[in-house]
Amino acid sequence: MRGTRGAALIAGIALLSALPGCGQKDFVRGPPRPPLPSQITGVITATGVTVSPDRIGGGPVLLIISNQDEVSHTVILEGEQAREQVGPINPDDAATITTDLTQGRYTVRAGSDRAASPGEQLEPAELVVGQRRPTGEEEILRP
Repeated sequence: MRGTRGAALIAGIALLSALPGCGQKDFVRGPPRPPLPSQITGVITATGVTVSPDRIGGGPVLLIISNQDEVSHTVILEGEQAREQVGPINPDDAATITTDLTQGRYTVRAGSDRAASPGEQLEPAELVVGQRRPTGEEEILRP
């Protein structure tokens, strides 16, 4: 009985090693992966909006902005190639804008119903976007 099992095992291993490899013969590379998203944080205060970092490379962006003012604000990220809006963001709350930015200058503005006169307008933040960041091809264990 032992001899039969051993022979069957050897025959199975030989058969498996004789089979050609499975799968595609030629690897076909798909389009390159996009750059990893840049995370930018922003804060709204009673005097204005700030973002950090304020200079990034082009590609996917995740802007997380917190309202530290006493009133609700709507946030607008705009430039030549994009216009994204979120809000209103209540005091002590946060919101997120997810977009893909190309090279250029962008402003991040916060507006509220309170700003009735130009003297009450909040100072906007400026975001400078440079050349597109490299792809995420070499990043392992990333989406």
